[in-house]
Amino acid sequence: MRLRAGVAIDLGTVNTLICVAGRGLVLEEPSAIAVDRTTGSVAAVGHAADALTGKEPQDVEVIHPLRNGVIADLDASAAMLRAFVRRARLRRSLLRPSAVVCVPGGATWVERRSLAAAVGSLRPRCAVRLIDEPVAAAAGAGFDLAAGSGAFVVDIGGGTTEIAVLAGGHVVRARSLRTGGNAMDEAIVHAVKAELGLLIGRNAARNLKTALGLAESETGWVEAVGVDAARRTPRVERVPGRLVAAALEHCVTAIVDAVQEMLSDIPPNLAEEVVLGKIRLAGGGALLPGLASRIEAAAGIPAVVVDDPLRCVVRGAAEVLKHGEEFPGRAG
Repeated sequence: MRLRAGVAIDLGTVNTLICVAGRGLVLEEPSAIAVDRTTGSVAAVGHAADALTGKEPQDVEVIHPLRNGVIADLDASAAMLRAFVRRARLRRSLLRPSAVVCVPGGATWVERRSLAAAVGSLRPRCAVRLIDEPVAAAAGAGFDLAAGSGAFVVDIGGGTTEIAVLAGGHVVRARSLRTGGNAMDEAIVHAVKAELGLLIGRNAARNLKTALGLAESETGWVEAVGVDAARRTPRVERVPGRLVAAALEHCVTAIVDAVQEMLSDIPPNLAEEVVLGKIRLAGGGALLPGLASRIEAAAGIPAVVVDDPLRCVVRGAAEVLKHGEEFPGRAG
């Protein structure tokens, strides 16, 4: 029997991922919970709850309890986490289990305490350690943080984009933008309605984003199904790539400008290590077609998408869990 069980949690605005010590990734589900309006009991969590989003069932309320990467509804977050941890089957051990939880670098003290409280309420009771997402992303991207090497990471999640320069496990410079994949989706929804008179849902917007990205080709398009804004009836429309690229421009420009600002203030002793290590893009937003090349062109140094960017942060959190207090960096 392991003396100490442990769990690493990437509690994201869009998805929650859980790794258990000795077993690896055991859960990857949407951060959603459905509550029965009559009884207040939990009707569904994860995929089953998220599937009801936007469909307006009369007897169920669907809650996405995180906003901009931090807890917006503490009770719903705690209930969702309890259900997820039950599924993960975190075993009891001789010592109190450890829980390493990722948190946006720009989270306030109150937001950090809310997150710690939600995880601390789990059964079995866990000793909670919060770690900044850029540190976890760097560890998951393969940087040897124990050696004190420099790293430049851009972690584009659903609610936030974390941009940071690190030396080992220590943050040297950081920016946390309250914009990410969700803001991109919303921009596409608004643009399609304004130009084509079509009301589309979140999933359709995500499909357009991942299929077309920043391509501005006049011939590129993808079909989307929605509701005609005037007639209120379903219809199919070809959405051109130029429309999607224009809708994404505001969010992408904010990310690119923040990267350039970070590079303009980088310590000289870190410059060579950052150039050699390249700008590493993690998170679901890293998969946006054309984003890496856009950042590379603006920064003047290579920018690459890490392997399996969706799971990069939880991989890094699992490394922190594995090494315990020996791992460098700030604990929350």
